[in-house]
Amino acid sequence: QVQLQESGGGWVQAGDSLKLSCIASGRTLSSYVMGWFRQAPGKDREFVASISKVGGRTEYADSVKGRATISRGNARITLDLQMNSLKPGDTAVYYCAAGQRAGSFETMTRWSDYDTWGQGTHVTVSS
Repeated sequence: QVQLQESGGGWVQAGDSLKLSCIASGRTLSSYVMGWFRQAPGKDREFVASISKVGGRTEYADSVKGRATISRGNARITLDLQMNSLKPGDTAVYYCAAGQRAGSFETMTRWSDYDTWGQGTHVTVSS
C-alpha cells in the first residue's frame, strides 16, 4: 500500500508561483494514475490536475489550465504541481491522490476514482 505526503504549501501573494510536491512511501508511483485536488473552506473537494501512469498524458481543470503543470519525478516516487500566476481563488488545501482504476494512458478527474490520499498542504494566496 502506498502512502502519500504533500509539501510545499504556504502563504503567497497574488501573481506568485508555488511548487507543491507529493512523495510516496511503501511503493513507487509508476503503477498509479496520479492527481491533485483542492478543497477551499466551505466548498467541496475539486479536481485540479491528473497525469497518466504511462506516457505523461495530463488533464487540468479549466480554472488552472495554462497556470498549472503536473509532473512525475524521475525517481518514480514523487509528484509535483507547479502553480503560476496564483490567484486568491486558488486558496485551498491541496491533496495528492493515487488510483489504479484507469488504463495506462488515461487520466482521472473524479475524486471517487482515487484510492489513496495524502494529508494535504495549505496554500493561501493574498490579494
